[in-house]
Amino acid sequence: MSGGSVALGFEHGAGFVAGEVSGGFGLGPLETQYEELFAEALADGVITPDERQRLEKAADNLGLDPQRLLRLEQAMVAAYQTRHRVQIIEHYEESAPSLAPLRVQADGDAGRTLLLKQIEQLEARVKQLESELRKAQASINVEVDLSEVESAAHDASEDADEIWRRVRRDPKNADGYRALSRVYAARHEQDRRFCVAQVLCALSAANPEERALVEQFRSHGLITPRASITPHAWVDLLYHPEEEVLTGQIFSLIAPAVLVGRVTSLRRDKKLHQPIPTTKQEPAKATVTAVRALPWAAAILGLAAPPIYLEKERDSGFAVMPGVPPFTVIGKQVLSGRTQLELAFLVGRHLSWYRQEHYLKTLFSGVPDLEDLFLAALTIGNPGLPIAEDMKRRVAPIAHAIQPMLEAQHVDALRGCFLRFVEEGGRTNLQRWSLATEKTACRAGFVLSNDIASALGVLSAEEGPDGELGKDLLAFAASERYFKLRRQLGIAIDQN
Repeated sequence: MSGGSVALGFEHGAGFVAGEVSGGFGLGPLETQYEELFAEALADGVITPDERQRLEKAADNLGLDPQRLLRLEQAMVAAYQTRHRVQIIEHYEESAPSLAPLRVQADGDAGRTLLLKQIEQLEARVKQLESELRKAQASINVEVDLSEVESAAHDASEDADEIWRRVRRDPKNADGYRALSRVYAARHEQDRRFCVAQVLCALSAANPEERALVEQFRSHGLITPRASITPHAWVDLLYHPEEEVLTGQIFSLIAPAVLVGRVTSLRRDKKLHQPIPTTKQEPAKATVTAVRALPWAAAILGLAAPPIYLEKERDSGFAVMPGVPPFTVIGKQVLSGRTQLELAFLVGRHLSWYRQEHYLKTLFSGVPDLEDLFLAALTIGNPGLPIAEDMKRRVAPIAHAIQPMLEAQHVDALRGCFLRFVEEGGRTNLQRWSLATEKTACRAGFVLSNDIASALGVLSAEEGPDGELGKDLLAFAASERYFKLRRQLGIAIDQN
């Protein structure tokens, strides 16, 4: 249990590499490492089997997208061949049909002659083996049961994506997870199987083998990732699919201006929360577990840690407070009675709201307010936007208040966003987007806690056992997105 005066963990492992917090879309440190390894393999113009094996192992350990790496390799090979005027050869000591197909046509008569000779030798060997098998069957009475092999082969060939789509439609039905567990067991994909087994345990539907797997690999401590979640991974792997990226980008452009306006309004009405300066925390020196959790989580999520204030009598947990800059107030709900894994979930969910595309939800959580802000942003992007007269009377003052606080590049960006919005159909559902951001926040918390039972325990206390957030987490915990994210962070059980 976490205490109010004793530090309990929330430190990064020795191998952790903090990523950028700017949200820029570059190659990132992991792909740069792979690029360096591949450049070494290219040095002599020949990629040997040992070099290829090392590259594939590096790509797997780093959790990189194979298709993206293929494009990276192709670009590097083309550049190397042009620069050195050579032809890169990938050398195989043994046949590798998937990577080095026979070039019979290109080799002409010699290639066809060689191929026919190999076929003749193989046919002769097959006849010899068939003869030996008949003799063995005649002399020995052996009962062979291939049912388990056939069953495993059938399981391995099932479409995991199709099964997961069934899971997504009914996240609390254990049948889909059982099917996934069989598929991953047949394919010897241990980390995927472990993740699904955790869900089955949470649903009280795991068999003894699955429970044993969870007990064997479940960590009761905090994750020790190798790297941060990149901006690219946030969008591709962590965002809920219904969180429309363009909608978030539009909100992110006006968020700083709206924050300044909100702070000014609250200060004028004497409602702005003013923390006591002496309650400000220095995380590096903190002994309160909840305080230490914030910079730990922020580094993994690729975010800047906000200023932190401790208010021990405040009836809240982690609270985002408006200010310039915004800050976090920690209240008594997270100062005791919480395990480290519960704190990890709560702090991850909390910090998700500091992403600029999410931040407006901390100021205006109601969908009607979000609609007014969204229309105001579109109006800045296109002042001639045709909207109903009553709506214009409501939105125009908001746009007029926001625009003077925007930089010229932000106004230009809003114009571009407006054009994209029109090209993509000119429609968005802010009720759906708002709920999706809450699901994204819970996913961020779950990734940090690495324990579905702890995350569901927190959510069940808030929304009941059948809440939408909890059901989304169950499906996410068995999804390909989550599996890929685990590998990128370096927390898959077969990476440690």
